[in-house]
Amino acid sequence: MSDCLVIIPTYNEKDNIERIVRKVFSMPKELDVLIVEDNSPDGTAAIVKTLMSEFPDRLFIEERKGKLGLGTAYIHGFKWALKRDYEFIFEMDADFSHNPDDLLRLYDAAKNKGGDLVIGSRYITGVNVVNWPMGRVLMSYVASVYVRFITRMKVMDTTAGFKCYTRKVLETVNLDKVRFTGYAFQIEMKYTAWKLGFNIVEVPIIFTDRTMGESKMSKGIFKEAVLGVISLRWRSLWTTYKPRQN
Repeated sequence: MSDCLVIIPTYNEKDNIERIVRKVFSMPKELDVLIVEDNSPDGTAAIVKTLMSEFPDRLFIEERKGKLGLGTAYIHGFKWALKRDYEFIFEMDADFSHNPDDLLRLYDAAKNKGGDLVIGSRYITGVNVVNWPMGRVLMSYVASVYVRFITRMKVMDTTAGFKCYTRKVLETVNLDKVRFTGYAFQIEMKYTAWKLGFNIVEVPIIFTDRTMGESKMSKGIFKEAVLGVISLRWRSLWTTYKPRQN
């Protein structure tokens, strides 16, 4: 078993799932993959199960009853990883917006450069986004500025979803108290790790919008992120951040 697990949530990703799994397994560093599958009607789960016979003990699937939210998918994956011996746990999308080649750079920053939480950052060296319309680029960049202003976090890409957690971060955060389920989940996890004193490192990446399948972004998800940041900051004024008690 590898010391690294890549968690990939899926909902209707039949066009991408086999390609992304094979790409991850082609890396020179051995990486295991956990698919958290939300009952996709397009047959994503069946494709994964076929691949599992080709990659025994490296490819795993956890099937859920429906589309329950990005945050709960990752929490499910984190708990699964912590029951096993993984030291480095990655978040990655199935649609190639996150380049699997960058997994090794995130791993190096966590393994050798002191990163407790390593972020694949679109904004640490300018704006590195491909195939997004200008309006969405501006919305994403301004959202990160807004989050930094409200939370005071020294993180350039506060909404990033391409990350590597060391085991000690996920063992310390009280996963049962993570509140948000959409993109605000990404902000909440970074903010909680920061408040707990963990070292957050940003590694520059180039983010490329999906070319196959459909985006999961919605107005509701964006609204949760905007309003959730205010709620997060307000609650933090009355909360003492302490490690989870085992």
